[in-house]
Amino acid sequence: VQLQASGGGSVQAGNSLTLSCAVSGGTFGSYAMGWFRQAPGKEREFVASVSWSGGRTYYADSAKGRFTISRDNDKNTVYLQMNSLKPEDTAVYYCAAEVTGYGSRNLQDYDYWGRGTLVTVSS
Repeated sequence: VQLQASGGGSVQAGNSLTLSCAVSGGTFGSYAMGWFRQAPGKEREFVASVSWSGGRTYYADSAKGRFTISRDNDKNTVYLQMNSLKPEDTAVYYCAAEVTGYGSRNLQDYDYWGRGTLVTVSS
């Protein structure tokens, strides 16, 4: 299973970005998908996740109200729409696939990881 994240870039605070993660191999439609991020000098942290069907979504408190996770099972792709970006959102964003399909907040529960895409938010 391979995951390829894209869509990162440099933006000013208050702007928006949409990240995409294309998955190849495996059975995308049965996986829960998650987005995590890692800022310089910090541990990787949960951002958002979506169950295999898209029926359940979960967000970190820092993402609630600003970020939206969604998936397109026909395109084997998961998205993270990020609005009202803040400098503290600056990080490398990783997508991950969870075989159980539930959408855990714990990175240890994820089975496959992409390489990450850098998001830089300037004030």
